[in-house]
Amino acid sequence: MSKIRKTDAEWRAVLTQEEYRITREKGTERAFSGAYWRPSGAQGSYHCRCCGEILFDSDSKFDSGCGWPSFTQPADGSRIEEHQDLSYGMQRVEVVCSRCDAHLGHLFTDGPEPIGLRYCINSASLQFAGKAERRHSDQEDEHKSD
Repeated sequence: MSKIRKTDAEWRAVLTQEEYRITREKGTERAFSGAYWRPSGAQGSYHCRCCGEILFDSDSKFDSGCGWPSFTQPADGSRIEEHQDLSYGMQRVEVVCSRCDAHLGHLFTDGPEPIGLRYCINSASLQFAGKAERRHSDQEDEHKSD
């Protein structure tokens, strides 16, 4: 998988101001304000808002009560990167998309067992695709390789 590189102007042309602030400037949306913080029961996958990479499956989503979408694990560990974040006088682990370096949120170790992890992700960094949409997208990818 090759990295996606765009200029700030190119990112601004395809993202809303809020999406740009969060994904490109490492911002955070207010708790309980994003589109995906509340569990919906919908089955599908959560994709990177910037590049479309599948990051999380709905099966790993849970209600942590924190006001942001929370997941126990990524769909594939190679699709995210973890970086030490010492901003605001705190010691945290930042989570970014490995394909386009979009800031997604942070990783905490207070998640449910047996894994014990909580990927606390900004809704503005994600785009949900239901199972039917995902299958259609996967089929398009298969036809491209023919």
